[in-house]
Amino acid sequence: MFEYCNLWFEFDNLRLRKGFYICGMSNTFTIGGDLTVHRMGYGAMRITGDGIWGPPKDHDQAIRVLQRAAELGVDFIDTADSYGPKVSESLIAEALYPYSEGLVIATKGGLTRPGPSQWHQDGSAKHLREALEGSLDRLKVDQIDLYQLHRIDAKVPFEETMSFLQDAQENGFIRHVGLSEVSVAEIQAAEKYVKIVSVQNKYSVDYRHWEAELKYTAAHGIAFIPWYPLNAGNVEAIHVLKEVAKELEASPNQVALAWLYHHSPNILLIPGTSKVAHLEENLGAVHLKLNANQLERLNALSAVKK
Repeated sequence: MFEYCNLWFEFDNLRLRKGFYICGMSNTFTIGGDLTVHRMGYGAMRITGDGIWGPPKDHDQAIRVLQRAAELGVDFIDTADSYGPKVSESLIAEALYPYSEGLVIATKGGLTRPGPSQWHQDGSAKHLREALEGSLDRLKVDQIDLYQLHRIDAKVPFEETMSFLQDAQENGFIRHVGLSEVSVAEIQAAEKYVKIVSVQNKYSVDYRHWEAELKYTAAHGIAFIPWYPLNAGNVEAIHVLKEVAKELEASPNQVALAWLYHHSPNILLIPGTSKVAHLEENLGAVHLKLNANQLERLNALSAVKK
């Protein structure tokens, strides 16, 4: 059990993570050895339209969410060229450019979008080149801090995909390279071409299929970025989360995020939302104190759904 230390930062009457830390565990993580960010970030997928397609219904609200995140100290934003497509990256630049010092924007390439809720893999050098050039243009940067391969495309030779990323990094268009939905073996294969500094796999308190990958990344100083961190897709998990949330006077979502936050020191959280109030709720998750009994009940959910 971790000892929790309280050093609060007050912002607009919100007790948020600035200054909060878990004793013995840092509230920051350094990506690739040179990009230090807070471990509670923001995922910018939900600021697009329905089906992650087209512009948001409320453009001004989307801009305000991004600006509010920055105001509250978020310095790690995760996006992708396929969110919209192209919409999320453009909104980030509209809301936050010129970027504050220390803000890290991670984007991804490797998926095409023929329509709402449709995702097709394309790991060809041709597509990745177009995707990367588009991301650089929309984000108004000369170099992507962290460029992540959205999926390994089984239809394209692995060497073609990784050689493109290697060349793009050597030419200065990419600072660091990450992967998504990959096994330990695939991480090791990719590292024959480039240093992998992040892995973004589906992971939550009740979905732990990638446990071996989490342990591997933690042992090798690689950031682990869980997507869908609020899975809770079964009755038992929802029941336990609600129980613990009631005990802590918090929301079930906050409990799920708090568990992830201290589960492993290399986890970077990127909960997404299109609402300012929900953003503030998510960021408030890091001050929750989970006692030994609560942790035991939450940890037991690993056997519920994998």
